[in-house]
Amino acid sequence: MFKKFSPSSDVSGQTSVKSSVQRSIRSALLSQWKIDPETLEQIWPKKESITLVKCRDHISIYALHGEPLFFQHFDESFFPTLRLLHKYPFILPKVGIDRGAIRFLLAGAHMMCPGMTSAGGYLPPADAALTAGTPVAIHAEGKEHACGIGITKMSTEEMKKVNKGVGVETVTYLGDDLWAVQKL
Repeated sequence: MFKKFSPSSDVSGQTSVKSSVQRSIRSALLSQWKIDPETLEQIWPKKESITLVKCRDHISIYALHGEPLFFQHFDESFFPTLRLLHKYPFILPKVGIDRGAIRFLLAGAHMMCPGMTSAGGYLPPADAALTAGTPVAIHAEGKEHACGIGITKMSTEEMKKVNKGVGVETVTYLGDDLWAVQKL
């Protein structure tokens, strides 16, 4: 999604978000992410106005004082930026990949099921299974912070059974052009 992203050419406009829209975004974030209202208040104080940065391919980035916080594609779910996920690692559910898949993730590839079901990979247990279409943080074996953010293409139980094909579609990853942008 952000493989060839350049703020100078890909940003079409910036606007302040109305307070009614900000309230609806807040409620959507609380329902989609695993956070409480106090944590959201730390991330994005209620009195602060957020800026909508419209980009190519129907990508909307929401920034606070020029720092990107989260984004969405069309009207899909909200994804935190990797910088925000590093500060608050509990926002999204976690999946893990083995050492062999790290170089592919850092090149922007989607994560295949065998990389998550092998000895170094991690998928949540059956009682905390994730459904298809869930935003997830992609952690690499032996690394402290998330290396990418993606969306599950099938449920985690189905990934364990099938063990073939794309399991998580990568949305953003360490080293992509969104990671390089500190301020918009």
